[in-house]
Amino acid sequence: MKTLLATILVLPLLAQAQTPQAATSPEVTKSAPEEGIPVTSQLVISKCGACHTKDDKGNMLRISWERATPEGWEEAIKRMVRLRGVSLTPDEARSVLKYLATYHGLAPEEAKPIMYYAEHRVQDETIIPNDNVKGACANCHVLARPLSWRRSAEDWKDLANLHIALYPQADEAFRLGINAGGFDEGQHHLDAGAPLPVDIALEYLSKTAPLKTPEWAAWRARMRAPKLAGRWLVSASLPGRGKFYGEMNVQASNGTDDEFTTSVKLTSVKDGATISRTGHSLVYAGYAWRGRSKGTLAANPTPDDLGSDMREVMWISPDQSMAEGRWFWGQYQEFGFDVKLQRPSADPTLIGADRSLLKAGSQGTRVRLLAESLPAQVAASDLDFGTGVTVKRIVSHSPTEIVAEVDVAKDAVSGKRDISFGRSVLPSAVAVYDRIDYIKVTPDSALAHLGSEKHPKGYQQFEAVAYQRGAAGKLHTADDVELGPIDVNWSVEEFYSTYGDDDREFVGSLSNAGLFNPASDGPNPQRKFSRNNYGDVWVVATAKNEKDKDGKPLIGKSYLVVTVPVYMQWDQPEVGN
Repeated sequence: MKTLLATILVLPLLAQAQTPQAATSPEVTKSAPEEGIPVTSQLVISKCGACHTKDDKGNMLRISWERATPEGWEEAIKRMVRLRGVSLTPDEARSVLKYLATYHGLAPEEAKPIMYYAEHRVQDETIIPNDNVKGACANCHVLARPLSWRRSAEDWKDLANLHIALYPQADEAFRLGINAGGFDEGQHHLDAGAPLPVDIALEYLSKTAPLKTPEWAAWRARMRAPKLAGRWLVSASLPGRGKFYGEMNVQASNGTDDEFTTSVKLTSVKDGATISRTGHSLVYAGYAWRGRSKGTLAANPTPDDLGSDMREVMWISPDQSMAEGRWFWGQYQEFGFDVKLQRPSADPTLIGADRSLLKAGSQGTRVRLLAESLPAQVAASDLDFGTGVTVKRIVSHSPTEIVAEVDVAKDAVSGKRDISFGRSVLPSAVAVYDRIDYIKVTPDSALAHLGSEKHPKGYQQFEAVAYQRGAAGKLHTADDVELGPIDVNWSVEEFYSTYGDDDREFVGSLSNAGLFNPASDGPNPQRKFSRNNYGDVWVVATAKNEKDKDGKPLIGKSYLVVTVPVYMQWDQPEVGN
């Protein structure tokens, strides 16, 4: 056992030896080593220098040939503490993370395509280039995980070696990939020079996520302290709850230029309910917002209570005029607001609308627009919904709201419409349609977790979204028009996968708002063989008011798997406050 442990600990150190510094020897390579990024933090040098040696250019082994998101560096710091015995106080760890995530971080343009990873969104990745990269990298984690790092070509190789040292299954994945008609190991023996999946993956990563990029060079030159103090306009949406609008007040905190306290007040468009929250945040690299906030919980809070403690992950635009991201909570981060922030202006500014669809041929439909700095006088001619939509009159208005009546022509072109007031534009704010062709339940496939007092449940919120087929005339094509959520009745149906399937009776319950509440963890003596309450079912949405061509209510379905809890969580990135 001691020999095995020693091997596991030594192999990563051997991998570290194959760094750009070691490549200076002509016996190793004929090419010049890639220039690293010098480390200037004395704290990082003192805490990390025992293993990550420093050269005469200020480069530190491994560290100078890597860049990462705050989450990436936070995990690396945890690994050094747990596996390498690095001693850090909480304040020191915080300072080290701040430095690395800022001066060895990603540019905003590099981070934005993979924000879904930091935001804990569950989505199908469309960025995987081929089966070899999928097999070598995305069998165990999303591809966004390695793409949240930037490394030299040699450091990508070191990462592969570290995987083999720490994870026994990595070697097989690197050689065989997904092993499903992709890589042919037998054929590889006939051509020893044929690349393995890991070789193809490393080539892809070296080109797609290199250490030096034009984006990072430009951002290092223009990076500045985040000047975020003041008032911000907030628009947010929450599946099952609809749209919220309000404001956030941001104040500098702790005498630093990258920490802030926040207070937020949001109002629901659907029922007028208000939410008040306070929080604290850090901004790394001038744009990467990571924070925590809390509200006031109800006396008997439900899992989706809007007063729950939330983590905040947002991307701030380089000009610091807007931000967008996700505020989320839950054991599996399954609940979350999609949030957008913008700075207020002295000019009239539209923030949002209370509806997402307008039917062709409709008359006198009222649209409520949330706004900022509206003038004392507002005329129908000030608003524009595009061709085919006429603003008949302004019902009421105030400095922060307009209620307008609109008529939609029968032949109005279907599709998303901008709404404008002067120079302020709400892009794709409302959809014009003449019929609803189908409804789609989102997510279209989902996972929920059974639970107990010891292992909290993993819930799932569903939403029914209406669509009109696009100009191509076929359903489920790229040009279909998304019309927004509609009213439905929710139910659960059996997904028949075995004889006598009875999962529907045991997996859990579905609320009128589309929230699935999984059952308790088992075993359950009421089930055959006292099985656990796991199973798979259909979640069904039946439209209340929309029918198909045969006069039957439109129906949408989502496939739901209800499984056991995650009994052990190895690590949870926690870089907020």
